[in-house]
Formats: sequence, C-alpha cells, structure tokens
Amino acid sequence: MARSRLQHTRTAQLGAAFLLPLALSACIGGPDGPRTARNAPPPETAGGPAAATPGRIGNGTVKVALVVPLTGQGAALGAAMRNAAELAMEEFQHPDLQILVRDDRGTPDGAREAAQGAIGEGAEMVLGPLFAANVQAAAGPARAAGKPVIAFSTDATVATKGVYLLSFLPQSEVDRVVEEAVAGGKRSFAALIPENSYGNAVEAQFREAVARKGARLAGIERYAPGAPEAAIQRLTGVITGPAAQADALFLPETPDGLAALAPALTKAGFSPARVRPLGTAVWNEPRVFALPALQGAWFASADRAGFGGFAGRYQARFGSSPPRVASLAYDSVSLTAALSRQYGSQRFAESTLTNGAGFSGVDGTFRFRPEGTSDRALAVYEIRNNAATVVSPAPRTLGKSGT
Repeated sequence: MARSRLQHTRTAQLGAAFLLPLALSACIGGPDGPRTARNAPPPETAGGPAAATPGRIGNGTVKVALVVPLTGQGAALGAAMRNAAELAMEEFQHPDLQILVRDDRGTPDGAREAAQGAIGEGAEMVLGPLFAANVQAAAGPARAAGKPVIAFSTDATVATKGVYLLSFLPQSEVDRVVEEAVAGGKRSFAALIPENSYGNAVEAQFREAVARKGARLAGIERYAPGAPEAAIQRLTGVITGPAAQADALFLPETPDGLAALAPALTKAGFSPARVRPLGTAVWNEPRVFALPALQGAWFASADRAGFGGFAGRYQARFGSSPPRVASLAYDSVSLTAALSRQYGSQRFAESTLTNGAGFSGVDGTFRFRPEGTSDRALAVYEIRNNAATVVSPAPRTLGKSGT
C-alpha cells in the first residue's frame, strides 16, 4: 500500500510557503519528563482560554481521546497540542471524527483517569499522553479495554505492543547520523556520552549502529554532566592530533551540556576538521551552531521545512508560535482522520497502524513498529558558519527496519 497522505492538499501547498526559524524544545529527542519548554506559550495565550480546557473537537461518530496536560506541569505544551489538533481537524475538512480532549494534569493519576473516562465515553483510541510516566499510566485502562495508544513520549522504554510512540526518538537519530557518516567515508568512531538517562538511551544504539555498518569503535568515555574534562583526557589519543585514531566523534549532548563540552574539546586540541563531530536533533538550536568545536559537525533531525509550514499556519490561526511538540498532535489527529476515512472498522487495528510503508506527516514519513517504537525519515544537517544546512535530505520512503 502506498503511504497515506495525512495532510489535505491545501495543507501541503501552504506547508511549502512558510519557513520559520526553529528551536527544538527540551523534550524533543532528549530526556523525557515533565518540564516547561522555553518556546511554548503560556496556556492563557495559546489560542485563548478555550485552548486550556477539556472539551470536544468535531462532532463525528468516531471518537478518539486526546490526553494532554492542560493544567499542572506541561500545561503550555498541552494547550498548544490541543490547538494543533483543532487545526488538523479544520484542514482535514472536518472528518467524521470527534476528539475528546482530556486533561491529565501532568500526572500519572490524571492520565489514568483521563484515559479511562474517555474510553468509557466511547473513545476507540488514545492520543497522548506526553510524558513517559503518564503514558504508562494511561496504557493500563487502554490495554484493559483493547484500545491502542499513540503517545508522544521520547522514552522508548514505554513503548510496547499497542502503545505506539509518535515522537522524535533519539535511537532513530543515532542510526541516521551514523549511517550518513559511514556513507561519507567515516570508518572509525569514538564517543563522549553523558552519565544521564539520555546518554543511557543512546549508547547501546550507537554501538549497534556502528557495528551494523561495519565500522570500528575506537573508544567510548562517559562523564558526569557538566564535567567532561577527565573523559576528554582519557580519549585524547583517539580524537586529537594528526594521528587521531577516530575520524568521527559522537556527542549526544543537549545545548546546555554542549556549552561546557565544546570549549573543553577545543582546549584539549580537538579539531572538527580532522574528526567530524556527530549529534542528534537536540543540537538544532542557533546557539549550538556558533560553537567552534562543532563547525563541520553533522546531526540528524526531522526536515525543518515541514514544521515551518505548519508553524506558519498555526501562527496565523492562533496568534502564537507553536512549541516543537505541537506537530505531533497535528499528525496524530490527521493520521486518525485518514485511517478512519480509509479503513472503516479496521481503522485502528494493529495491522493498519503498523503498515510497513508508513505514513506521511508534517515532520516527514514515519511508521510504527509492532513493539511500539517508530521509525522516521530524517535529514542530516551540517553546521557551518554559524548555521545548519541539509547535506542529506530526508528520504521520502523508509527502508527496511533495522538496516
């Protein structure tokens, strides 16, 4: 089956007309948990007071729950995601769909109650929650009722059969940037990885990706966040000097972490011209692009053009810029509408949701794996002259999983 086109034609046309400056929220591709995003509008300004309250979007016969934080931790993100769901319904020309918007209060108990209540009202699927602990809580009543969940957490450990993550998983980003580095001639990899949940999430994937591509692992060092100097010293012979053993250095750090790591690398004599730095989507911020140690670096991320078009339409509709996670709500509602229109009673069946060809959304092509994680078609960007430009566009189709 060909990929399902989630956007209405008007959406696709408008999406190419806008390209706004982007900065990834802290919860994209990074450690998962309740927090406030820098670029998220407060609930009372994210489309007006109605955006911060539960309710219904649409009057169709097919009911789906949208469980997001509208109060408590993450309320600004939840309000924007509710707005994005409304935008998706409008641009899909009001499908036979009814979105039951429910507030999880930013807590596991709230998520469990929200999911259970919505399912009791006839919801056939749960979209959300956003945070890992809340996804696990909402999955309980959904699983008991035999209803699938499409959640927005970046923590792959909460994915399971019937609980699918429509998010930016760092594992996909690691695979993509390693793949492109090998295609570009890199054969020997090293890594400096922080001792935190994000570092733990990506280390195993990095080792596996390097081995799968037939490349060499020259060395890996871990360090306490904010204190990379000792780890850099232990790796000096591998990553510095004309006789450096590695030709690529993986640095899975947040912008805040890079503020300490990059200068320490420069002080140790690291040259990005000799050893190419590699990163993930959390690098997609202008302050990262200005770091001398990262000039020539590559990182994998969703193609920014798609989100730029969505952000322009969101701005025009609600009068504020959306946080990065808002596109996940938009794509989940668009997907729900498309499947409901095309597949009838099998609209949310496992075989439908895990179709290997995947689906096309604002952030490019994606697909759900049977175990609940997802694959995304990602672009690779190069940092040069304080900016990031595409060196390898996101593919339009996804290859075989795990290759």
